[in-house]
Amino acid sequence: SAERGVPQGSLMPVGVGLVGAGNISTQYLTHLRTYPDVRVVALGDLDEARAAAQAKAFGVPASGGPDAVLDHPDVDLVVNLTIPAAHGEVSTLAVRAGKHVWSEKPLGLDRASARALLDEAAARGLQVGCAPDTVLGPGLQAALRSLADGAVGRPLAGLAIMQNPGPDAWHPSPEFFFSAGGGPVLDMGPYYLTALVLAFGPVTSVVAAGGRARDLRTVMAGPRAGAEFPVTVPTTVNVLLRHASGPSSVALFSFDSGLARTGVLEFQGASGTIVAPDPNRFGGTVTAHVGGTVADEVEVPDAGTGRGIGVVDMVRSLAAGVLPRASGELAYHVLDIMFAITESIDSGDPVEVTSVPPVPEPLPSGWNPLVIQP
Repeated sequence: SAERGVPQGSLMPVGVGLVGAGNISTQYLTHLRTYPDVRVVALGDLDEARAAAQAKAFGVPASGGPDAVLDHPDVDLVVNLTIPAAHGEVSTLAVRAGKHVWSEKPLGLDRASARALLDEAAARGLQVGCAPDTVLGPGLQAALRSLADGAVGRPLAGLAIMQNPGPDAWHPSPEFFFSAGGGPVLDMGPYYLTALVLAFGPVTSVVAAGGRARDLRTVMAGPRAGAEFPVTVPTTVNVLLRHASGPSSVALFSFDSGLARTGVLEFQGASGTIVAPDPNRFGGTVTAHVGGTVADEVEVPDAGTGRGIGVVDMVRSLAAGVLPRASGELAYHVLDIMFAITESIDSGDPVEVTSVPPVPEPLPSGWNPLVIQP
């Protein structure tokens, strides 16, 4: 149990505060206020006017700077929606304030600070959870249950593809996608890599190769259209991942592709293949192929889910005294994989992944964030 906050067995709404009132806060606030397990009580941002506007729009009673959340006596869990460079610092401040943390991805921008955050939280009896919670959506969870139930036999291999021409085609300030801490692996990898780990278990090593189509990119949208900027990270990356349980996975991440193809995620077994939904969505189609034909196909609606269901699972897990499914340890493992990919590209050699997270079982069929389920 924690130093403060969520008592085991509690089914009362838990006080939640959001730090960061940018674009993604709208998605979180839209969904969190529909979930009976949580009560959003405070919203903080360095831009206090923006925090106040969001608080007014969504009926949040308190707003101000980040301290309006970190110091609020009714906040038991902080939802960290700041920019990636601030994730580690804000999450650490929340833990030191005695609060559980749900962070947007990535958990941090280096292994050392992310590990220190998790260790400090554990020492204080607090939990850290981390996005993406799309992987807890009913679509991917249905695919994971099918794999675990043996629908296609012994798990054998995974495939993930995310490729498009790049965010410079639509984002008005795309530079951060193409500099240190960016690139298609760190930006989109968490969705696909988390899904592969949930399907096949921890990764033990990676071999990766990558490059970039060009050293300069051009802003193509917004008031700065035509401006050039440098590219300093690989923008096309191929990866082979080995899982401790025996299977291997292949992944392609690209911001250089003339072919836009995203959401490709497949789980191959000894007797068939499951085509899973896009891991960046909450619902979708789950298809099982056996012997070259479709053996089963189910359209899985998102069923009231959206960004924030990781917070709901975390609240329910805390009340039950178990580890959240989208745990900080799982997020750290995915971060470890992503840095290993970068290191393998730089060295040309395989890189071991030494972290070993707990991998949760799939959510039970019918799990519903809209209904408190004791």
